[in-house]
Amino acid sequence: MTMGLTTRVLAANAAAATAAARCLRDGGLVAFPTETVYGLGADAANATAIAHLYAAKGRPSFNPLIAHVADLQAAHRIGRFDARARRLAEAFWPGPLTLVVPKTDACPVADLATAGLDTVAIRIPAHPVAEAILRAFGGAVVAPSANISGHVSPTLAAHVESDLSGRIDLIVDGGPVAVGVESTIVGCFEAPMLLRPGGLSRERIEAVLDAPLARPPQEAGSDDSQPLATGMLASHYAPRAKVRLDARDIAPGEALLAFGPSRLPGLVAASSVMNLSPSGDLDEAAANLFGYLRALDAKSPRAIAVMAIPEEDLGEAINDRLRRAAVAR
Repeated sequence: MTMGLTTRVLAANAAAATAAARCLRDGGLVAFPTETVYGLGADAANATAIAHLYAAKGRPSFNPLIAHVADLQAAHRIGRFDARARRLAEAFWPGPLTLVVPKTDACPVADLATAGLDTVAIRIPAHPVAEAILRAFGGAVVAPSANISGHVSPTLAAHVESDLSGRIDLIVDGGPVAVGVESTIVGCFEAPMLLRPGGLSRERIEAVLDAPLARPPQEAGSDDSQPLATGMLASHYAPRAKVRLDARDIAPGEALLAFGPSRLPGLVAASSVMNLSPSGDLDEAAANLFGYLRALDAKSPRAIAVMAIPEEDLGEAINDRLRRAAVAR
């Protein structure tokens, strides 16, 4: 990995979209906002640029990437959609849903981005800055979260700069993101499968399919196996501090990531406290999750204690990220 790049930061506007597209065409790396988190983009057809992306993030090259496109026409150029995949695309795109479908015969996405699989992960983001960049570029852009691999995902341009300044070419600052957790990933296999919970709830997807989503095999989440999609490694989204889940009390020196109006025993001993949603709103909690984890971690607590969060709607995605953050490293 070549270090010491000069990383430019541009406010999001038409000129920034043009500059981003030019940088991508030249093989550069561009961070930009989507509605979920900030993504780190590279030309999906340029294997050298993708190799630089893996190196910049310190990301395992067996972990596949999501190809972002501007519209359904572009999606059909790289992936084959059966009736159920088309139904989901029409219902939820643009939006926080990624579909894993078979590659087309002429799929231009580099094998390095798909980790050698015969499928490709595709998304149309619902963010005006992302759309402007994709349309200006004119092709597919692979874009994992714009952070050091395994670290907490970025919801502000400042988070990207903290992790990747000097490693990438350009950051387009579009302000805070709206959703705050990554896209939901559905594998459009013989039985549609929920590969990663995310910003679109299981319940809404199952309502469109009129059928339950299958669960991936247990071994698919192992750090030693080939993941079926991004975000499935056991240890992921992790702050430096140890994360303790379902906390019912606070130990001295711990930081507290709270949820809802309840107060835990030992709260006065907490080194710092941030509440994902004092009212218990899961949408608000998802939007705040990664930013609050980063803020608490920056205070170097003994550990981060996390209050229980309901396993429903976006709570499924929040708990998925927290469980992976808590895996021993």
